[in-house]
Amino acid sequence: MAGNTGTYLIQGAAILGGEPADLLVRDGIIAEIGTGLGADGATVIDAAGLVALPGMVDVHTHLREPGREDAETVETGTRAAALGGYTAVHAMANSTPVADTAGVVEQVYTLGRAAGWVDVRPVGAVTVGLAGEQLAELGAMADSRARVRMFSDDGICVHDPVLMRRALEYVKAFDGVVAQHAQEPRLTAGAQMNEGDVSAVLGLTGWPAVAEESIIARDVLLAQHVGSRLHVCHVSTAGSVEIIRWAKERGIDVTAEVTPHHLLLTDDLVRSYDPVFKVNPPLRTDADVQALRAGLADGTIDVVGTDHAPHPSEHKECEWAQAAMGMTGLETALSVVQHAMIDTGLMTWADFARVTSTAAAKIGRLGDQGRPIEAGEPANIILVDPAARWTVDPFQMATMGRNSPFKGRELPGKVVATFFKGHPTVLDGALNTPHPDSAATPAGAA
Repeated sequence: MAGNTGTYLIQGAAILGGEPADLLVRDGIIAEIGTGLGADGATVIDAAGLVALPGMVDVHTHLREPGREDAETVETGTRAAALGGYTAVHAMANSTPVADTAGVVEQVYTLGRAAGWVDVRPVGAVTVGLAGEQLAELGAMADSRARVRMFSDDGICVHDPVLMRRALEYVKAFDGVVAQHAQEPRLTAGAQMNEGDVSAVLGLTGWPAVAEESIIARDVLLAQHVGSRLHVCHVSTAGSVEIIRWAKERGIDVTAEVTPHHLLLTDDLVRSYDPVFKVNPPLRTDADVQALRAGLADGTIDVVGTDHAPHPSEHKECEWAQAAMGMTGLETALSVVQHAMIDTGLMTWADFARVTSTAAAKIGRLGDQGRPIEAGEPANIILVDPAARWTVDPFQMATMGRNSPFKGRELPGKVVATFFKGHPTVLDGALNTPHPDSAATPAGAA
């Protein structure tokens, strides 16, 4: 039974938004693509009007487990991911204990395998305890069953340039990448929001763009010097886009991500003092939003990463200064990107596949994710209804976090089905069952 996920005939899906075709999925593989296909015993899925895309890959997810199961678990987070169209997520290291040893990353990896909703790839910490003082067990994590290839102290900047250089040097041995949370700590002490006109009016301590840009500038030069891979997390300013563009023009091996919320929301929302809009890095100006969209469209920014950061309600439903930073994002990412990039004409669905799947899988070195929708390829596929409209209700989501900045907004596009290794984890827009190789309890079971 292991690996046998059945046979499915997907009829009339527009592959990457192109011409409609039928896809025959058998035993985890795309067996055939054509028109008028048939297969005895296959489960038939009518995909007329739907777009078929590679399963999405998130390079930046906070699943919280181990240690913060009051905010999220691997089970709940990966259910949310499947509903959002993801077939793989990278789980950030700031758990409790920190994922800075082979034992912890293997625990997260095992929990992901047991859940069976998506492929969970742990991100290893760069430094022990995220303290920024000594390198973590990078080699041991890379050699573990989890085969870690991405390392990050996300939430905290690796601010020591010597330590950052050593990390870049170390990961070269196993083709790893250091994912930097670009934030100069001395420029952001006590910061509450973007530094600008709105912060001045509200009297909140500002978070200057240069705090992000200065670290990116330093790190791309370090990556060039070392000849290693650098990934910049959650780029948020127009200046950051220009620095990354400059680095790429010079052949520096740097990639970057932008979050869905930074493609749509601005710091003007902070006037409400609603802590749901408190996030790290902060919401910026409309000029920054437009620069981020342009950078994503022209390839300067490689991928969309959700920075999905669920929090218990009591950590958000409080006064602004005391509230935790972060927003949920897995179940709204596709819709926000469609709204900001596709419906505006900046990108096509083929471009969407590149920035949400193909490029992300390449950064994380996931060989069986982000693959073309072609015969013989792994059947990690999603079906999307681009004409659908829905209103965001955080209390109807699979994630435990209710801190969605899109609460009450109407958004376009909806994931109708998610196929993970040929198995439909989502059908008709609802959770179906996890992959049969997992040990998870089927959705709806006691």
